[in-house]
Amino acid sequence: MNLKKSKQLKNQLLEQLKRTPIVEAACHKTGISRQTFYRWKAEDAEFAKEIDKAVADGQMLVNDLAESQLIGALKDRNFQAITYWLKHHHPNYKMKIQIEGSLQMPQEELTPEQEELVKEALRLASLSSAADTEQGEEGDGAASTINNNNQVKNHEQNTTKAKE
Repeated sequence: MNLKKSKQLKNQLLEQLKRTPIVEAACHKTGISRQTFYRWKAEDAEFAKEIDKAVADGQMLVNDLAESQLIGALKDRNFQAITYWLKHHHPNYKMKIQIEGSLQMPQEELTPEQEELVKEALRLASLSSAADTEQGEEGDGAASTINNNNQVKNHEQNTTKAKE
């Protein structure tokens, strides 16, 4: 298929999608296969964007048609149409679900044994990471140990204050 012919078919497809946003219908009306449609879409990013816009335009057209039919049904005093309209357009008739509640989390205190395990884990974690870094840079683990001990003491003090 030559380039001019495929460009014409692409334009026809876009126009069909604007009228009826259904790929199968648009392909049928323009005489191309769905496989060709999806191949063109995959190969041509600009065409893919135009397809998305045409489908959106087509959906808006169908929405307008549906709303005009709904308005006609309302004028004919169709009870289902009236109910539908009110549920979707009037705040007093909307379907509502209201959930109320509160979430309470029991605050469990650590046993002295658990506290010691946490303290030891924090001490070891800070010793190994800080000591490794400082030993790698300076080769002096003593300053690191003093610094880490101070960090553990500060953490213990903050934990004790938080509990009080």
